Amino acid sequence: MKELLLNLLFLVLGTGALYYGAELLIKGGVTLARKAGVSPMVIGLTLVAFATSAPELVVSVSAGLAGQSDIALGNVIGSNICNILLILGLCGCIAPLPVEKKLFRFDLPAMLVSALILSAFCFKGAVIGRWHGLVLFAGLVFYTLWNIITSRKENKSADENPADDPGKSSLLWAIVLSAAGLGLLIGGAKLFLRGAVYMAGLLHLSEAVIGLTVVAVGTSLPELATSVVAAIKGERDIAIGNVVGSNIFNILGITGIAPLVAPLGNYSINAVDLGVMLAASVGLMVFMRTGWKISRFEGALMLLAYCGYTAYLICNHV
Repeated sequence: MKELLLNLLFLVLGTGALYYGAELLIKGGVTLARKAGVSPMVIGLTLVAFATSAPELVVSVSAGLAGQSDIALGNVIGSNICNILLILGLCGCIAPLPVEKKLFRFDLPAMLVSALILSAFCFKGAVIGRWHGLVLFAGLVFYTLWNIITSRKENKSADENPADDPGKSSLLWAIVLSAAGLGLLIGGAKLFLRGAVYMAGLLHLSEAVIGLTVVAVGTSLPELATSVVAAIKGERDIAIGNVVGSNIFNILGITGIAPLVAPLGNYSINAVDLGVMLAASVGLMVFMRTGWKISRFEGALMLLAYCGYTAYLICNHV
């Protein structure tokens, strides 16, 4: 009973840390965007997205070093599925998410191409080696620089509104808020994940199901908290940019860095999981193109799709 109460406490404390960490990271991110002369969308696609993907990076690199390639790769694939179907589905149900055409023209294709490259690497051979990681990581560097440079060019000609960038919000304060928010997000995710894994064990779920669902969702909790809070507060550019950017970072960054540290071999990635990731990416592009927004109905469809995928995992691995 004592252990049960302790893990329930972890769930409550983790949830609180995730919420307030997301609030701080959003405030700091919006201020940094104004100071840097880039749009909140770009901050969501880069700084916020990369920061909230820190748990996935830690888990996958640690798993790679321990020789657990399935966990390293499964964490990335499961998190990307969760980001699209669960997080954007939930955010779309909270409030329709408008889509910037630039996001559809460049960032979404970049996400889909990244997923296709990873799928090809997984099927091509038994090992994702250092040269695979180097190719993926080089893609991340190019993607990040391209976003920052193009955004600054677009905003350069426009006069900055003094009311939007008063001296009261200093660059240092924005960095402090962002760092504090990230710390709360990572700490909250760890607490919540510990409690959730314990609860899943009480339900006698297999390790495969726990890894593909609880661990994947657990490492995506920073993205979930950040995007949901951003959607509620009307910062919808950050909500959607965070998810798309996180998916790109998961593939190009995490599966770029992990094999550089230790090649990923002897994995048994399921073609169904890769197929669901690719289908979710294509489906997201279709939904975004219809009316240049993700409607509540489309958000509900994505949530149903995630429930169906989870049910498939439970039925096939319990």
